[in-house]
Amino acid sequence: MAGTAALPEWRTLPAAYGGGAAAAWQQLKSPVVVPLLRLSVAVCLAMSVMLFAEKLYMAAVVLAARLLRRRRPEQLYRWEPIRDIAGEDGDLEAAGGNAAASYPMVLVQIPMYNEREVYQLSIGAACGLTWPADRIVVQVLDDSTDPVVKELVQLECERWASKGVNVRYEVRDSRRGYKAGALREGMKRAYARGCDVVAIFDADFQPEPDFLLRTVPFLVHNPELALVQARWTFVNADECLMTRMQEMSLDYHFTVEQEVGSSTYAFFGFNGTAGVWRISALNEAGGWKDRTTVEDMDLAVRASLKGWKFVFLGDLMVKNELPSTLKAYRYQQHRWSCGPANLFRKMLMEIVRNKKVTLWKKIHVIYNFFLVRKIIAHIVTFVFYCIVIPATVLVPEVEIPRWGSVYIPTIITFLNAVGTPRSVHLIVFWILFENVMSLHRTKATFIGLLEAGRVNEWVVTEKLGDALRMKMPGKGFKKSRMRIADRLHILELCVASYLFFCGCYDITFGNNHYYIFLFLQSIAFFIVGVGYVGTFVPNS
Repeated sequence: MAGTAALPEWRTLPAAYGGGAAAAWQQLKSPVVVPLLRLSVAVCLAMSVMLFAEKLYMAAVVLAARLLRRRRPEQLYRWEPIRDIAGEDGDLEAAGGNAAASYPMVLVQIPMYNEREVYQLSIGAACGLTWPADRIVVQVLDDSTDPVVKELVQLECERWASKGVNVRYEVRDSRRGYKAGALREGMKRAYARGCDVVAIFDADFQPEPDFLLRTVPFLVHNPELALVQARWTFVNADECLMTRMQEMSLDYHFTVEQEVGSSTYAFFGFNGTAGVWRISALNEAGGWKDRTTVEDMDLAVRASLKGWKFVFLGDLMVKNELPSTLKAYRYQQHRWSCGPANLFRKMLMEIVRNKKVTLWKKIHVIYNFFLVRKIIAHIVTFVFYCIVIPATVLVPEVEIPRWGSVYIPTIITFLNAVGTPRSVHLIVFWILFENVMSLHRTKATFIGLLEAGRVNEWVVTEKLGDALRMKMPGKGFKKSRMRIADRLHILELCVASYLFFCGCYDITFGNNHYYIFLFLQSIAFFIVGVGYVGTFVPNS
């Protein structure tokens, strides 16, 4: 910790550097900078404790569930296969028409937007789902603006229709409402109004054939359930270091956050894909709304306030693709951070005034789900570790207790690592990468809370599919032809410079050894700042 021994050295700075700037700094430091920095430290420590308590709570719930094995979905809710749909040998084709008619009608929605690289995979996976042919409709909602892609998608639908699959190709006159608008328009079709449940898959998702057989029985046998959510698994997790970092974060989200919400409060945020909704619950909640960039979370919160329950199936995996370019990942993280904050602003009082759910569930949604996980987690990661702690190097009058600067962050880090044991050796890289991305998450969070200019910005996450393997048949990647101006990120470079300066000052004048972290974090910001992270896609 910085102590009084550093003060005499600091006071030599005006003489060493000279000029009015140093004198002005000395005039402002004691009456303005020190009190503000102490207040910032106190606020950040409070937020760190809140986040720490939340992580410990979730870890305890998951550990208890694993040890007791009493909170599995099949134990919380009734589940059994719907045997009357199949013949004695389980052959769906052999089932009689009357038996099949007793099974719920399923609508499968696949929203798309210029998905040249992955449209065949998703349509093929949906059309290959095991279900009686007369009880399922595959609906491809194509908002593509590229006429070539639209023609390719339409031809793929026609190809599967020729095989006897009930697949419908739907387009709109405009992209109003983006994904939410497409899903809402799809539900208005006459054939969709006759369906009982709807399964939703983004264009890069590839469900296994038994997906519906494992999920729909929960809705059939438990009338209080509105949503069955499956877990994601990633086909390109090993593509680059950035995708490995994403895998660690998302695995924690599914193995811990979703499990805890499902097993304790029967509520969690719908992930927008790889889930099955009871259509009556979806309609009762008000259907799809495009007022935020997280239409899936919006629907989930509204349905929960109507008294509906959700269940998460952690052992049901659906393959999909992680964004592997920095540009795509930044846009995705902006949407995922801005949307929840904006939704919290819009729904806070609605949640408070709700009469259908218990007080404890309200507290869980407002405090645990929104405030701590969607707002505080982003803000404290960037503001505390990348701004406030480095600032205390320059202002040694302000001290941070070791439990706040070392112990709590260390424990939180290892709790986050439990979701992906195979990547534990990458934990240091994950810390540095998450801190860099917290810059954009924090910015997006404030945009959402304040409803500023980019609050409703929606950029579809780019999927590469097999594009890289087709363009780069050799062993290595070709050099990108991206202009240097497009690769530079000024905010990251500014933070990198700030951290580097604080590290140099600490190693010269300080005695708390923050410079080890500061230099490493500065390098991470610089690497991202010059765009040297993720996959580079050649232009030819």
